[in-house]
Amino acid sequence: MMTKPTEEQKKAIIENDKRHDNQFFYAVKTTKIFCRPSCKSRVPNFDNVTIFRHAEDALEAGYRPCKRCKSGGSRLPDEEWIAHVEMYIKENYQKPLTLDYIADHCHGSSYHLHRVFKSIKGITPLEYLQQTRMNKAKEYLVQTDLPIKEIGGLVGIPNATRFSTLFKENNNQTPSHYRKNNKKKVLKDEK
Repeated sequence: MMTKPTEEQKKAIIENDKRHDNQFFYAVKTTKIFCRPSCKSRVPNFDNVTIFRHAEDALEAGYRPCKRCKSGGSRLPDEEWIAHVEMYIKENYQKPLTLDYIADHCHGSSYHLHRVFKSIKGITPLEYLQQTRMNKAKEYLVQTDLPIKEIGGLVGIPNATRFSTLFKENNNQTPSHYRKNNKKKVLKDEK
């Protein structure tokens, strides 16, 4: 059975109160993760929280157990966790993300996330974030006429100089050269 949190449940979540563990679990719609009240993850937006009496109910509703508090009784397999982290980065690349913020939002420590992500993907979470941003920037450069500074902001790098520098480091050409060279290819392909 699922319900909205009561004031007492909200207080238990905010205070990470262990006394409420196994009395209820809370799930967050935006992360698709459910936790014990004692979980040390950041306090959720209660508009996005659903309360479940049993972990099985949350699993049945499509939520994943938290890696931090092991709300499902056992640890979420690393591959599933990293897939969730990838999805989170792809959906939030335009925000000012840090390793700590990603780890906190995905219910793990930054050290553990860095280590596990690199062992599974071969790159760090921040390198993956950078790749995601650069791939999206390439799409904007070829498919739109937006100013380069605006594209930098849209992909989470609002400083135009920093965006151009990172783009050149990753693509061996400036954003304007990339746009010019690839728009020509698109026009040829359309003929």
